[in-house]
Amino acid sequence: MPEFKLADRLATLPPYLFAEIDRLKAEVAAQGVDIISLGIGDPDLPTPDFIIEALHKAAKNPVNHQYPSYVGMLTFRQAVADWYKERFNVELDAANEIVSLIGSKEGIAHFPLAFVNPGDLVLVASPNYPVYPVASGFAGGEVETVPLLEENDFLPELESISDEKWDKCKIFFVNYPNNPTSATATPEFYAQLVAKAKKHNVIIAADAAYTEVYYDEGKKPISILETPGAKDVAIEFHSLSKTYNMTGWRCGMAVGNASLVAGLGKIKENVDSGIFQAVQEAGIVALKEGEPYVKEFRKIYKERRDCVIEALEKINISCKVPDASIFVWAKTPEGYTSSEFVSKLLKETGVVVTPGNGFGESGEGYFRISLTVDTERLKEAVSRISKL
Repeated sequence: MPEFKLADRLATLPPYLFAEIDRLKAEVAAQGVDIISLGIGDPDLPTPDFIIEALHKAAKNPVNHQYPSYVGMLTFRQAVADWYKERFNVELDAANEIVSLIGSKEGIAHFPLAFVNPGDLVLVASPNYPVYPVASGFAGGEVETVPLLEENDFLPELESISDEKWDKCKIFFVNYPNNPTSATATPEFYAQLVAKAKKHNVIIAADAAYTEVYYDEGKKPISILETPGAKDVAIEFHSLSKTYNMTGWRCGMAVGNASLVAGLGKIKENVDSGIFQAVQEAGIVALKEGEPYVKEFRKIYKERRDCVIEALEKINISCKVPDASIFVWAKTPEGYTSSEFVSKLLKETGVVVTPGNGFGESGEGYFRISLTVDTERLKEAVSRISKL
């Protein structure tokens, strides 16, 4: 059998975040230990029935059995525009400022291919979703991280970036509500970021996948596009995945600056054939009728969040109470690195959490808990942590 060498771009990838955790999970499970996995950010709650019924109806329509439009049905894009107007008071042109995505991850992964040339600088606020630097590297970009520090409420210190670096930067990736820190952005921060981007001709790529998982009506996360002038420089990635528990449906959107949306669309025109139209039809129904269901999901996540925060406080594990997202970002106990603590926790209790350094160097000293199991399992998990 001949051996085939992988492309150099794959050889530069960092070690897979969950590879060692998966190995340890299998090892511990083989000993008969009940594993409680709080590692992956995949909602355990089911997609609401009314969305499933909409899909069923649309799937039976032969019109939806053919290739879809790569940019998305205009009716779907209009539903996105209507939702943005109602939720964020942001006006969007459905024809030119919205493109459908096969999940927001796909759009984020393809976006650098449209605008990054080999050697271009891409800044990534970190700790971060690993797709930002990986996709930028695949496009030939030079990636540098901007640390998110607790003393700055996990917002990047923009003034610490030199003008020379701003001038070299092609894209700046930000993510709020943030995965993994659960931090939220302020209007003041977005205004400062937009001003910097306009001054230095930088593209802002904003990942907003978690805006609808929040815990206080008075603290709703904002869209960067609410910022005056943001549409001159920004594209925002969003998704139905976390909002309506539709992670497996792969239905998302990118919105904002028409030239940025068109550039991403040009890549998609050459590499995919769009979202199955029946899924788009179901997505339209979700966007139009889903808010009452989302309110119920928020109550469940709030109960889970409060359960975890209370338990961590009792055992003196420090964490900031999140206003949004499905994560709790906590400090590792003194004397442990992130990986050491996560490994010890899994081996001795069967509880899986994610080491902070898996999201970048700035995540060292933290671990992430996903609120994606029911409250009773969460209580059992934090009970085991407390015994450790």
